[in-house]
Amino acid sequence: MPIFPTDRKRRMTQIIASLADLGPRYDAVFCDLWGCLHNGKTPFPAAVTALQGFRARGGRVLLLTNAPRPRASVIAQLDAMGVPRDAWDEVVTSGDATQSAMLSGAVGRRVHFIGADKDEPFFTSFAEDLAEIAAREAPITKVPLAEAEGIICTGLADDQTETPDDYRAILMQAKLDDLPMLCANPDIIVDFGDKRLYCAGALAAEYEQMGGTVYYFGKPHAPIYDLARRRLASLTGLKDPAILCIGDGIATDVQGGMSEDLDTLFVTGGIAAAEFGPDAANPDAALLEAWLQSLSMAPTYSIGHLR
Repeated sequence: MPIFPTDRKRRMTQIIASLADLGPRYDAVFCDLWGCLHNGKTPFPAAVTALQGFRARGGRVLLLTNAPRPRASVIAQLDAMGVPRDAWDEVVTSGDATQSAMLSGAVGRRVHFIGADKDEPFFTSFAEDLAEIAAREAPITKVPLAEAEGIICTGLADDQTETPDDYRAILMQAKLDDLPMLCANPDIIVDFGDKRLYCAGALAAEYEQMGGTVYYFGKPHAPIYDLARRRLASLTGLKDPAILCIGDGIATDVQGGMSEDLDTLFVTGGIAAAEFGPDAANPDAALLEAWLQSLSMAPTYSIGHLR
């Protein structure tokens, strides 16, 4: 797990009871989805209310997700799940940021695809700015591994049943062929309801351990934050907005926010909930501090669940 550089002075995190406790000090939040706003099946009512309240006080909400699918696909998923549109202003995905790299030919134009059928929009659905690029560049063609110049990985083909071990042979052959990988979702795991699933980041990590080359564009890496800032600027016109990053991923949401020199709110009741005592809604302060210290991480604030 990547950790934040230790040459920057570490401070203790402040545990807060609700997002409203922070008052009007932030112009916008970059809020994660899985584990914060929903569990992959249903939205969390308290989180929805918190974001609605932040917007009612004049703030802007950008949903910043490592989902490998483009913006339109994620919005359709949120609508189907019942997340109300008045809880957010804009959606920025790892898929959006990675599509730009794909269209530029970062891993070639003949690519082997590792992912699920649901991720097919990654190759066909583009935001307006990317659609212009796609129209003028040579097409990206999906091919068998033996014919590929590179790999695009959006996740496992069947994340309900498969694990990274099922891809070891493919990854070993790709490494022998010296194929670079474009990872559309740096997340390692995600909680789908009460089930823990592997994401594209788990395959990418396995490939890196074999010595393969992987390119990332989602959290905690800079491209997705650059894209989010551009979209926020188009909404507000603000040149230097105060931004709070919210998420339950210490190595993605918190790491990314800290690397961008932004304040962070760590949702402890997400994927790391078991580390902080039996009450996921109210983390044990001593356990939380010891865990953060072991990782040299320092989120500005922490909260059990977004509310």
